[in-house]
Amino acid sequence: MDGQKPRSMPVPVSTRSPGCVYLVGILLLALLISVLPGCTGHNYAPVKDLEKPKKVTWGSHRVQPGETLYYIAWRYGRDYRQLAAINNIPSPYLIRPGEYISLKSRPTYSRNKVKTQKTSTSSRASRTSTAYRSPPGRIRWSWPLRGPIVGHYTGTGVTANKGIDIKADPGSTIKAAADGIVVYSGNGLIGYGNLVIIKHNETYLSAYAHNRKIFVREKNNVKEGQKIAEIGSTGASITKLHFEIRKNGKPVNPLNYLPKN
Repeated sequence: MDGQKPRSMPVPVSTRSPGCVYLVGILLLALLISVLPGCTGHNYAPVKDLEKPKKVTWGSHRVQPGETLYYIAWRYGRDYRQLAAINNIPSPYLIRPGEYISLKSRPTYSRNKVKTQKTSTSSRASRTSTAYRSPPGRIRWSWPLRGPIVGHYTGTGVTANKGIDIKADPGSTIKAAADGIVVYSGNGLIGYGNLVIIKHNETYLSAYAHNRKIFVREKNNVKEGQKIAEIGSTGASITKLHFEIRKNGKPVNPLNYLPKN
């Protein structure tokens, strides 16, 4: 041992030292980044589902069986009359499965002709057409359902609620808010569940979403107060009615139209 330098003993590194804390933080961040894509890649946005659809003014939509121009306009936040003008579709706005509907804001697009059998084209075409002329005068609105409002209209934007949400017991009756014709009845729009859209005149449409059961079909004429559906939770996390009114394709606050009492 004499004449030899003593060995230096390893100095233990404290787990609380700044360097160690920094290293642990980097490792945790890397782990979080690697995990997140796998968790969120295929999920739909939670609850605030009715923020969709946002207004789309580009691209095109291929018509699927059972879709109407009103449905397509609603899906992309557009006025059905504008889409009709852009795509040269005359009243009663007949469309056919397989055609492409331009979503551009200018009428520079021609409708694509689709090669389909005449029998299937004629039968589907009659099912997607509507020839409704609403009576003149102001619309008399009524409440589609009575109950506490659990979601208020918040206007436009990424996290906006484009209507109101009314809570009630499952199976409660949902009524037409005004006279009109059913222009959509189905569940093809993600976030709305079982949905009914009613055209009241050339300016106003109303929508009733998350229904448990629907009692009307497309092209059915309905009267104010008529039972059209039962409240449910399809496409939602709770039992509620999501109710919208759209004026010229744009959502408006239903509370400005419904009776105050």
